[in-house]
Amino acid sequence: MNILVTGSNGQLGNEMRVLSKKHPKHHYFFTDVVEADDTHILNITDKKAVSAFVAEHEIDLIVNCAAYTNVDKAEEDEATAIKINAEALSVLGSQGVKVIHVSTDYVFSGDEHVPCRETDPVAPRTVYGVTKLRGEKLLVAECPEAVIIRTAWLYSSFGNNFVKTMIRLGKEKEQLGVVFDQIGTPTYAADLAEAIFTVIEASVWHPGIYHFTNEGVCSWYDFTLAIHELAGITKCQVRPILSEEYQYSTPRPHYSVLDKSKFKKTFGVTIPHWMDGLRRCVKLLNC
Repeated sequence: MNILVTGSNGQLGNEMRVLSKKHPKHHYFFTDVVEADDTHILNITDKKAVSAFVAEHEIDLIVNCAAYTNVDKAEEDEATAIKINAEALSVLGSQGVKVIHVSTDYVFSGDEHVPCRETDPVAPRTVYGVTKLRGEKLLVAECPEAVIIRTAWLYSSFGNNFVKTMIRLGKEKEQLGVVFDQIGTPTYAADLAEAIFTVIEASVWHPGIYHFTNEGVCSWYDFTLAIHELAGITKCQVRPILSEEYQYSTPRPHYSVLDKSKFKKTFGVTIPHWMDGLRRCVKLLNC
């Protein structure tokens, strides 16, 4: 197959590019709105441009890694978030090819106390969550055979993310306050990328919504302690604080754990624990 990967300059897109070398079965075209090494320029909100690219390169499958992910800025720039997280999915879904799309735990309220299943009620509380949910619906309307993978707490050796920030701050500061009342699962983007390749290379196409994160749960506070330990940071004291002490401008989910049973059963995979993913990522960062 000829496979188009959008958002290739982001965390997940970069991991897809790296892992594609280990998955030579298909031919991949990597795109983003900004040119980079081995990356074609493509604006996924431009239907004519997308249609032309799909036709020219005889694309069989689109993997959408592009998203407007800044939760706070989305509140201020709702129009852009709608274009990228929602309207672009109508464009991608209307190309007459299969689509794999990455969505988010933010489609849920965050008030749950047990891991969320794909069939649980959705109730996003942020512009980011609302636009991502709208994107899911627009995609399914255009492409009922699409695969949607919801994930959470994504990080990578590429781009800006919580792991890199905590390593930098841990080296700069003597003390850090990190929230302990938000629970979720850190997800190494390389493991999510590998899951996407599993979907691509499966002998049978299984459309639908799936959840994928690494295994296990922790708070942001626990996550930070693990990051510092693996990075060899010993002089920064990390203290647990409540969300209300941090004063977020946009509400954050208090419980973001996703049930991955459907993905594991459908594709017959074992998912690494979040500590395993973190260990591999920190090693790449040469801390």
